[in-house]
Amino acid sequence: MILSTLRRCTGVRLFSTSRPRFTCVLGAQWGDEGKGKLVDILAEDADVVSRFNGGANAGHTIVVKGKKYAFHLLPCGLLYPNAMNVIGNGCVVNVPSMFGELAQLDKDNIDWKGRLYISNRAHMLFEFHKKVDGIQEEFRGSSNIGTTRKGIGPCYSSKTTRNGIRFGDFLNWELFQKQYHELLDAHKIAFKHYGFEHDGEEELAHLKSFRDDVVPMIKDTVTYVNHAYNQGKSILAEGANACLLDVDYGTYPMVTSSSTTTGGISTGMGIAPSKIDNVIGVVKAYTTRVGSGPFPTELTNDIGERLQSVGAEFGVTTGRKRRCGWLDLALMKYSHQINGYNSINITKLDVLSGLEELKIGVNYKIDGKVLPEGSMPSTLEDLTKVEVDYITVPGWKEDISKVTTYNDLPKNARSYLEKIEEILSVPISWVGVGPGRESTIQIAKTI
Repeated sequence: MILSTLRRCTGVRLFSTSRPRFTCVLGAQWGDEGKGKLVDILAEDADVVSRFNGGANAGHTIVVKGKKYAFHLLPCGLLYPNAMNVIGNGCVVNVPSMFGELAQLDKDNIDWKGRLYISNRAHMLFEFHKKVDGIQEEFRGSSNIGTTRKGIGPCYSSKTTRNGIRFGDFLNWELFQKQYHELLDAHKIAFKHYGFEHDGEEELAHLKSFRDDVVPMIKDTVTYVNHAYNQGKSILAEGANACLLDVDYGTYPMVTSSSTTTGGISTGMGIAPSKIDNVIGVVKAYTTRVGSGPFPTELTNDIGERLQSVGAEFGVTTGRKRRCGWLDLALMKYSHQINGYNSINITKLDVLSGLEELKIGVNYKIDGKVLPEGSMPSTLEDLTKVEVDYITVPGWKEDISKVTTYNDLPKNARSYLEKIEEILSVPISWVGVGPGRESTIQIAKTI
């Protein structure tokens, strides 16, 4: 039964009766939904926190006691001394960038040593991957994907063409050097007509300077995570990017290069799908998108600019402006169909305060024909043809940034949330009304 119906009858918050053993937090739209805040809240009570996809192209801003932490690769559990942290085999890792992030923890005297493992099957991302990323984006011209130029795609390309290098290889320095030069030479040949140059010896020397610190982190994390699960420990999987950026299910080719959905958890951590018992989708109260690609509910008017300004819609990783639009539940039906959300976390509800009325996209249609529920055009050409059917609901004027309970939200704000639940048939477990972790209203217990 939808949570809103029970709330209207009881007027109290609802709690599940059992504690999930494996919870995952996934971006349900085009990314930048504010996953980091929920992950931070849940990580405080988790035994193991793991990343399973992507690399430093993610951007999680976490605010703890007024202090901001911008994590791009690191699991958020590093902020809590009782949590072990895993970078899974589905990730790609640039070693210097990782230590750059760890430096902010060192600066604040947060002891992370001995609490971070890197899968021996995770792939190493090198500086020449970043150069190739830039070359490829320049070559695409006006049709560029809008990558972060962090080398993510080229590193996954190395993985797929089976000449990539994994952290397990880093344990044998002599063999690693040989593999490195072979991979670099392959890139020199492939991109010699694009002005590609790279000093391999300089990068190897830099990597060797980190080796004594990296080697103790390298672990068979597949066995580690499964043993932790079998011991009854609480595991939290932290998704990067989002459903519509998934390499298979997103708006290809304007996507990332990894699996961002529930399927990516199993392949990116080595955990059986049957063990994933709590899937939380994070949904912004409106819709945003960074970079290029069709955006059916995009607002290019004053309201879109207002959402961008009030919501501080600038990318954590790149600083780019985010395009803004109305909440797209046609997209969310597709996202839910793929991920099977047990509940959703609505973020940035406070950004909508002050608007007289709000629109919600509920259906897609092309040439006047409504698309089947849960479907998403597979090509950019078809997606550009999409027209959106909207419903209109009243807005609210009250400032909700200090609200701490669901029932204290304005009536129209509650109605907005309940309309989302009704259309999606998915309960809302959390509502964000401000940037801090204390500005999150818990409606149902999730971990």
